[in-house]
Amino acid sequence: MKPEDLLQHLSPNPVQKCTLGCPILDRFLGGGIPCNSITELVAESGCGKTQISLQLLLSAQLPTSLGGLSASSLYLFSESPFPLRRLHQLSSSFPTLHNPMDNILTHPLHSAHHLFDVLSQIDSLLLSRPTSFPPIKLIVIDSIAALFRFEFENNARDLKQRSGLFFKISSKLKEQARRFGLAVVVINQVVDVIDDSDSLRIGSSTCLYTSQRKVSAALGLSWANCVNTRLFLSRNEERVADEDCFTATRTRRFIRVVFAPHLPDSSCEFVITREKVFGLER
Repeated sequence: MKPEDLLQHLSPNPVQKCTLGCPILDRFLGGGIPCNSITELVAESGCGKTQISLQLLLSAQLPTSLGGLSASSLYLFSESPFPLRRLHQLSSSFPTLHNPMDNILTHPLHSAHHLFDVLSQIDSLLLSRPTSFPPIKLIVIDSIAALFRFEFENNARDLKQRSGLFFKISSKLKEQARRFGLAVVVINQVVDVIDDSDSLRIGSSTCLYTSQRKVSAALGLSWANCVNTRLFLSRNEERVADEDCFTATRTRRFIRVVFAPHLPDSSCEFVITREKVFGLER
């Protein structure tokens, strides 16, 4: 019996999952993004972590019969303005959704402490929602690393405070996820690995690779212990020659399971188009 099978056997009720809007990606993730836990998307800029998050905001609104959550979402952003134009482009692949922004709440974040304050305040929103508004079942934080980038110095005192705030934020998110059946998606960034001796094995691999660079997830081991599932997105440029011997550059993107209680170490190639994000069969 596999470990993931044992976990399912011990759990009397199967965990609800939210479709990514693509059957190939859903199969790769064992049905989609799980509720009751924190899923982290780790990647450098341009790999598609925000694109996947936006598609999740749309797929969460689908009925449960189609793999959705029949729910609304909360999108907390810390860096750029909410990408409304891109969301509308992706919504063309969800023709059954009318006015999808009506079921998406957005809120800016200014610091890690501000995030914790917001999470403490949304309990009342999750408890007492208007009857005409679908329940919130998906929370996306874009991105967690940006909130800690300038708030703490690289000294023992600040690092201890930072770790303490990691656990306060993640404990609050996990408590809300379990209490309200939420799918929580947290976006994280990467840092370059310069010295192999400094790398630490987390999950299925010591180091991760993207754009021909060796990287690791930002925020270190303390934050890695705060999430339930870590998915790593990467991109690589390839030169492709056509019949006339002209070469062009093609971008290939992959999503990989770094660690998860219900998934094996595996990867899947995916493509981003104007209309949607979708996986490729091997």
